[in-house]
Amino acid sequence: MSQTQGSTIRDILVVVDLGGERRATIVAADLARRTGAHLTGLSLIYDPTIPVYTFAAPIPTDFVVAAREQSETEAKAAMAAFEAIGQRAGVPIESRLGETLTGDGFLAVIRNAIFADIAVIGQDDPDRPEPSRDTLIEALLFQAGVPTLVVPFAGVSEFVPDKVVIGWNGSAAAGRAVRAAMPLLATAKEVLVAMVDEGREQVGEPGADIGAYLARHDLNVTVRTIGDMPNGAGQALLSFAADEEANWMVMGAYGHSRIREFLLGGATRHILSNATLPILMSH
Repeated sequence: MSQTQGSTIRDILVVVDLGGERRATIVAADLARRTGAHLTGLSLIYDPTIPVYTFAAPIPTDFVVAAREQSETEAKAAMAAFEAIGQRAGVPIESRLGETLTGDGFLAVIRNAIFADIAVIGQDDPDRPEPSRDTLIEALLFQAGVPTLVVPFAGVSEFVPDKVVIGWNGSAAAGRAVRAAMPLLATAKEVLVAMVDEGREQVGEPGADIGAYLARHDLNVTVRTIGDMPNGAGQALLSFAADEEANWMVMGAYGHSRIREFLLGGATRHILSNATLPILMSH
């Protein structure tokens, strides 16, 4: 696929999984190849998790040192795996180590995301969970404010832009997600705008504005209203994407602040936990 004229994706940041198949890194490398972007891999050294005991006792220094050394070893192995994936894809790469400290809000991640056009991160794998993955995704979306592509832990090994579903509810977050996705939407063969009917009264023709906006960008767009489901809009959007055999999805990320912490809304969290296709989110 040739690079889309006017594409603004020049720098991609991927948070490299410590283990497993590292599908997010593989997809990020494929995305960098398709867009001609530079790919930076960030491997994280995590602060040792200290167990909380019910009785007062000093934590052995040897435990803290050993845990820190183990985390650094895993991060360096992940960095080497990233470099191998990037080299196989034939894309320009840079590998970095970042260190997280208790209570710093993933400052190293936020600093590295400042100049990224898009961040890529893997969905948490319940069989091999990554440290603080949900909180890390929230930090990218809400604190770093970078459009973030969440890649399923299974079943996806490349970025196929052909058929995309846009989860649309007319919000500012959804609008920002669409604008962030425009370089990739321009390469799609079919764009489906899906609006979940949650029983609210609609003014005018639902979806007419977003349909016209996308059509003016020469996209092959269809606007659909879909029914709600028991688990809410997130389940409805994922079911629709599966029925349509979509390759990826675009949606706004929703949450609310709580003492400097951002908590994802129900629909967003459902999609992050259950998605089987890449999801591009923006807040």
